[in-house]
Amino acid sequence: MLNVYLTIDVEVWCDGWIDIDRKFPEAFRRSVYGPEGQHGLCAQLNMLSDHGLRSVCFVEPLFAGRFGHEPLAEVVDLIERAGHETQLHLHTEWVDEAHAPVLAVPDGKRQHLHQFDLDDQTRLMQVGIDWLQQAGAPRPLGFRAGNFAFNTDTLTALSRNGIYIDASYNASTLGPSSGVGDGELLFQPTRIGPMLELPMTVFTDGRGLRHAQLTACSWSELEHLLWQALEDGQAAFVILSHSVELLTPGQKAVDPIMLKRFRQLCAFLEQHSDNFRACGLREGLVEPPHQPRQASLRSPLWRTGLRMAEQAWRRRYA
Repeated sequence: MLNVYLTIDVEVWCDGWIDIDRKFPEAFRRSVYGPEGQHGLCAQLNMLSDHGLRSVCFVEPLFAGRFGHEPLAEVVDLIERAGHETQLHLHTEWVDEAHAPVLAVPDGKRQHLHQFDLDDQTRLMQVGIDWLQQAGAPRPLGFRAGNFAFNTDTLTALSRNGIYIDASYNASTLGPSSGVGDGELLFQPTRIGPMLELPMTVFTDGRGLRHAQLTACSWSELEHLLWQALEDGQAAFVILSHSVELLTPGQKAVDPIMLKRFRQLCAFLEQHSDNFRACGLREGLVEPPHQPRQASLRSPLWRTGLRMAEQAWRRRYA
């Protein structure tokens, strides 16, 4: 049995930082409910539930410092009522946009959590935890840094706040520069002091490392990788999605290719539930006895070529 973690980063963006108060209501509606009320986060959660699947929603709460706590509570209510998990996600771009400072000295816009020192990271997490709980979420026990931009201070700050599962490590992006792992790339759940690191699943596609994200992989690749991970006896398979994952890049309409991929993934996991278990962080994680030194998952170059052709076709809907 392979544990599959369907992770959804739940974020609200206003297409830049100019005139965001006017733009926010439409940006929120589009992200949570989708164009014409379809194919946003709400639709994803419902489709997953219809197939008996659970997702882990990493919810970004710092936008509430600008737009109030009611929209955040609306998001949390949707997730919890649908039977999915609410965990903590931080995009520090929102820190300097808050009406009431969340840090003593906001010091302008900083995109990444690792740009803040240990005390400030600790404080931001504390604020995020408090705001999620005020919005009706259980106390989070898992975390993912926005843009996967974390460092060793992040793990210390998490433990200070009583969170012991981190899902910020991505070997294909900023993971190697985080200082986490003592120079070794992480590909499977790994104990680091009191913390349990749950890395993104990555694979070699003939061109380099790539992470398992719905918009970044064809369905053929994902299906192949899931079976390969099961055969290899891996402890976890982590898939990334976003609240706007089913929309075109301009977020004006549904992306039919993305919708098809999502439906294929849901149907596959339901059909093969004897081999794959879509689970949450609250059910506990299994640590493998040995950590591989390189990505063991591989997708042949011909699949990469087919994906590139499909992605080019997707751009016609942009």
